[in-house]
Amino acid sequence: MSHGTAIKRRGFSLVELVIVVVILGIIGAIAIPRMSRGASGAGESALIADLAALRNAIELYAAEHDGTYPTAAAVVAQLTQYTDADGDAQATADATHVYGPYLHSIPTLKVKGSRKGSNGIAAADAAGIGWIYTEATGTIKANSTETSSDGSTTYDEF
Repeated sequence: MSHGTAIKRRGFSLVELVIVVVILGIIGAIAIPRMSRGASGAGESALIADLAALRNAIELYAAEHDGTYPTAAAVVAQLTQYTDADGDAQATADATHVYGPYLHSIPTLKVKGSRKGSNGIAAADAAGIGWIYTEATGTIKANSTETSSDGSTTYDEF
């Protein structure tokens, strides 16, 4: 190595480091709120999918039982077990219990509120009830009056 070719090493200046930190701060300020909204959006998407599955199961039950919806008292059994033409449910199929099951299990309520994680179905709110069911019309809704992430509606209106 000759004396005229010295290698100069130079680090980052303070200004360059400050610029990088500011850019990272801006990216964080944009990304963190979007990521936190993503979790509530995922819960709402799951709610919509669960409601669609429940509503489809109720409609299929009604189609196979001459337009009669599951009873409020036995809706869980009637959707998750085998039923006969009268709607009597049992765990195994036989010569008369030929309909269903329409769901493997009742999904849990996945959105915020005091009933989050509940999977019971009933006509009115109570402990463990995640879904409110109206037997006369076959309608089902989430048992949560919390507001959706965009503030436009409550979960029981989905």
